[in-house]
Amino acid sequence: MRRKISQQLTAWRKSPTRKPLIVQGARQVGKTYSVLRFADEEFDSVIHVDFSAQRSFCDLFEGDITPSALIPQIEALARTPLDPERTLLFLDEIQACPRALTSLKYFYERAPEYHVVAAGSLLGVALGRDEYSFPVGKVDQVSLHPLDFEEYLWALGEERLGNLIIQSCESGSALGLHERALDLYRSYLLVGGMPEAVRAHAAGAMLLEVRRVQRFLVDAYLADMTKYASPLDSSKILNVWRSVPEQLAKENHKFQYATISSSARAHQYEAPINWLHAAGLVSFCYRVREGRTPLPAFAEHDFFKLYLLDTGLLTTLMGVEEADLSPAADKGAAFRGGIAENYVMQQLVAGGIEPFYWGTASKSEVDFIVDLEGRGAVPLEVKSGKNVTARSLEAYRKAYQPAQVIRLSARNFGDEGGIRSVPLYAAFCLGRGSRP
Repeated sequence: MRRKISQQLTAWRKSPTRKPLIVQGARQVGKTYSVLRFADEEFDSVIHVDFSAQRSFCDLFEGDITPSALIPQIEALARTPLDPERTLLFLDEIQACPRALTSLKYFYERAPEYHVVAAGSLLGVALGRDEYSFPVGKVDQVSLHPLDFEEYLWALGEERLGNLIIQSCESGSALGLHERALDLYRSYLLVGGMPEAVRAHAAGAMLLEVRRVQRFLVDAYLADMTKYASPLDSSKILNVWRSVPEQLAKENHKFQYATISSSARAHQYEAPINWLHAAGLVSFCYRVREGRTPLPAFAEHDFFKLYLLDTGLLTTLMGVEEADLSPAADKGAAFRGGIAENYVMQQLVAGGIEPFYWGTASKSEVDFIVDLEGRGAVPLEVKSGKNVTARSLEAYRKAYQPAQVIRLSARNFGDEGGIRSVPLYAAFCLGRGSRP
């Protein structure tokens, strides 16, 4: 399965200032697969150390963790020579061996010629524990997310369509295969970007079978919540996780503690929400009080929206079926707007963009505000169908006169009253070097 991270891994290998690399991401997003494919394409050999499955390797890191002491022992245990240029040392599930994480510092300082990549599930959660010493400034980092819509098209053999979408996005001209692209967008809302679900769908599995895969993934996440948190915290983490679909199904998508329970308070749930974020299972979108750059300077962290890492998992938790996303009833139910927003958020995050949203006391709200290079704070209005009336967007334009305004909807590419129309299926283009 082709992934965009392969380009980042190749660039890391060629970098003259290369450091040991940490690949971060939630469970089951394809970290191990991507690194092993990279090793197969770029190296003569790989030493793949899985600390969860091979505890004997973890024992090596109990003593001297300098490269001069570790390398001969790793070679002996793996029965493979570790050539600095031709062998990749892959330290997988590194959260199971805290001192292996610390050793990356010494690989950088004393043996920078070696190619070392580390990855781990729940690494963000593990780093919050006292026994982990993160090698700040001594490692490179890259994040892996579920497949974005373009990668989804690649997996389905639709690369040519993806290229046409990019061309239309760059030129602003209408896409002739608009309805075909919308159909694939709707299928993505159901399948999502988790590699195992995409693989099943690409192989011809019906939605029922894809849903079994997704429910298995959800169960694995639920098991992590109970395994890696205290009983009291895990119950609150589960409550937050289960509330996110409900938060996005209501008309106002701002996170409200009362949706969890009438007695819920911010101080009770701040840590559980941060746990989910550290695990890579949710993304924050904070409100900004001003539609100006730099956006983080105007962020109000008491007001935020939470989105799930994958829209396919969201529609699974919501119990959404194909008929629920049919364009026949264009206005649809309130839940469609939340699904569309979650989808756009997923594409933005995968593209390396940090989104915010804008709102006022008068209830005006613009779904996303993003900093697109050289264009200032750009408002993104998201509409799940072709009905694009948006008073909040007009209020924002009047207040800040942005250089560009983008509306993501089921309409084709074009320009409507100074608003750039971008189809929902082209949201991934916003994270590219060539942007609309």
